Amino acid sequence: QVQLVESGGGLVQPGGSLRLSCVASGRPFSTYTMGWFRQAPGKEREFVAAISWNYGRTKYADSVKGRFTISRDNAKNTVYLQVNSLRPEDTAVYYCVADLRLMPSGTWSTWGQGTQVTVSS
Repeated sequence: QVQLVESGGGLVQPGGSLRLSCVASGRPFSTYTMGWFRQAPGKEREFVAAISWNYGRTKYADSVKGRFTISRDNAKNTVYLQVNSLRPEDTAVYYCVADLRLMPSGTWSTWGQGTQVTVSS
């Protein structure tokens, strides 16, 4: 089992940027597809982005395409989510996720504790 620890959240003004990080430990990081979900107050968790363990293929939710970028550094056991052009509706707890399947749909096997992103003026 891999353990995930997120960081990088915070309060940012609309139009601003953040870089979220997630450090993994416990199992070979390079064998996991990594991703990000988010949950806004009163809403269900939703998929944000994912990056596969092979070839680094990426997938994004339509709502973040062109604004968010997922990347990974296998040497540092870290996955990043660069979030740009933030909007108030991006306010949520962002969760790092991991799974041994290539590009899971539905439930992912491992979740971090989350990091809060608040977009407000």
